[in-house]
Amino acid sequence: MLHLPVELMHRFMIEVFSKIGVPEIDAHTCADILIASDLKGIESHGVGRLKMYYDRIKLGIQNPVTEIEIIRNRKATAVWDGHNGMGHVIGQKAMQSAIDKAREYGMGSVAVRNSSHYGICGYYAEMATKQDMIGITFTNARPSICPTNGVSPLLGTNPICFGAPTHLPYPFIYDAATSISQRGKIEQLAREEKATPAGWAIDNAGNPHTDTNKLLKDLVDQSAALLPIGGTDEVSGSHKGYGLATMVEILCAALQQGSFLNMLLGQDASGKPAPYRLGHFFMAIDIDFFTEVDSFKDTSTQILKELKASQLLPARERIWVAGEKEYENELRVRQEGIPIVPNLAKNINVMQNELGIQMIEC
Repeated sequence: MLHLPVELMHRFMIEVFSKIGVPEIDAHTCADILIASDLKGIESHGVGRLKMYYDRIKLGIQNPVTEIEIIRNRKATAVWDGHNGMGHVIGQKAMQSAIDKAREYGMGSVAVRNSSHYGICGYYAEMATKQDMIGITFTNARPSICPTNGVSPLLGTNPICFGAPTHLPYPFIYDAATSISQRGKIEQLAREEKATPAGWAIDNAGNPHTDTNKLLKDLVDQSAALLPIGGTDEVSGSHKGYGLATMVEILCAALQQGSFLNMLLGQDASGKPAPYRLGHFFMAIDIDFFTEVDSFKDTSTQILKELKASQLLPARERIWVAGEKEYENELRVRQEGIPIVPNLAKNINVMQNELGIQMIEC
């Protein structure tokens, strides 16, 4: 396993984005969000995703120059159209707008249509927590989750993210897909040449699907599906994951009159590649409109500390809270560097060779 310095990978991503037409300031934004993912140990959404954006821009289905159109702008709310630009740029600006509105009105929300993959949700929630606010964001995605009692992949992995400030060295950041595992994790398993665990996905006959490379192809062909949180049966809570994924789909399509379900396949009527036209929803809540910020942090911190100090399951060593592992992982990655598996190194070299960049030896 090769480990490369964080700053080197950050500069490399800026260079790649710039070479394929992303304006310099936007290239920095995109690289910042990708590197944040690697720092937190979410390797499925960091530099490992760079080739995906690179390929989509080369195909012409994602615009390197982001032109945001404001469809509606009311006091505490707004609706934006991202015109198939860079999702990271759209997301950063939309969350900042929600934060600005919350500072004036207590709450602020921005709904977005016609965007693209925007990286980890937690980055945007943490933008709010750094300003003593609660941050919430959702996004829909290309179809992959089947409904409970079904096998057709219709819903995206549709993550839910909630962030709250604390007195701990890290905020509480819950950021998770509404499927048992997100598509990006399947892609990471493919790069690592590992099988997909049984129980994560099924084929059209309802059988477990564990062949990782075939699964990625079958998800595109819609002959396989990822399972919602809870699996296949209501007795194990499948309806809960399915319901949450549907909630996200509604928030990311209905308010902004955007695309949904099979409209997000990334194909036109003839089956040729087309923009994904994703939808996002962002909300910021200014805590000071409800209570003193320090009082809020006192309570949120006490909740987390009591959870962490509670009785352990036998043979388990520690109870974690959301955001804690990511904080500790960042400390480690800044020292050790970002892990680069051989298949990711191949992608890095492809981009370097095609763009004439000689920054990384791997």
